[in-house]
Amino acid sequence: MTKTSSPAWLVLDDVSFAYGRGPAVNQSLNLTLGPGIVGLLGPNGAGKSTLMRMLATLARPRSGRILWRGTDIAREPDALRATLGYLPQDFGVYPALSAREFLSFLAAVKGLPPRATADRVDECLALVGLHDVADRALASCSGGMRQRVGIAQALLNDPQLLVVDEPTVGLDPAERLRFRHLLTELAGERLVLLSTHIVSDVEASAAALVVLQGGRIVFDGTPAALVAAARGRAWDWTIMPSHLATARKNFVVSQSMHLGEVVQLRVLGEQPPSVTAVPAEPSLEDAYTDLLARAARTPRSPAQAVA
Repeated sequence: MTKTSSPAWLVLDDVSFAYGRGPAVNQSLNLTLGPGIVGLLGPNGAGKSTLMRMLATLARPRSGRILWRGTDIAREPDALRATLGYLPQDFGVYPALSAREFLSFLAAVKGLPPRATADRVDECLALVGLHDVADRALASCSGGMRQRVGIAQALLNDPQLLVVDEPTVGLDPAERLRFRHLLTELAGERLVLLSTHIVSDVEASAAALVVLQGGRIVFDGTPAALVAAARGRAWDWTIMPSHLATARKNFVVSQSMHLGEVVQLRVLGEQPPSVTAVPAEPSLEDAYTDLLARAARTPRSPAQAVA
């Protein structure tokens, strides 16, 4: 379980879930989380969005319990819904409405007091940098601007649990940086779950990290601990371009860069790929790639196998 000195706000107790015939989340997930930013990483199909839907009370576990401050949210979902902010991966808007009109509508749906709605909508628009274009029709807004509207709607009820699924998809570098800063500002008295496949988003924001692979937890700890687990397993290797395809076939390669007439690779593994390879300090991206490669070779190993 994630180590935290903070109170246990969210607890997953032997949770599993399935779509149709096959398990999407299995191996009985167990987590204990307190306030702060937790990054949820994993490849497509790992179970991230399934887990997010369960935490947003849109799906029920096949087995086990999800507890929010001691309350089973499957039995009493309103205990969490009142303090939940959720941005799904596929967030849609009403294009004929302006950002202000759309947020005001959602504020009413969420049950915000009418007298407080206008001020809260303005606050959320300002938080995501849309106050100056608040009255523009959403049909004329860019994909990145619509994504920021999605982030704003998740903040309307000043949630204690903020669940965001792939929130920086469609954002340009400046918008992504703004979002990272916003998450940091919000995390003080909240639990923020950031589900993404973009390692740099987690590296810049999250103090804790959970990695899913094939519906099971393969890492639960800090980013620094994940990097430490990859030390001694990263190698820089310079090869000729004609050997690149063979190298990628035979080794786990996290980076490749053409440098004139040669290619420099970052290769991950217990042994160097060649006597000419030299040890390297792994990045978080390297450590994540190495973790997934090792987890793929041991699909039946227990959860938290590399914690």
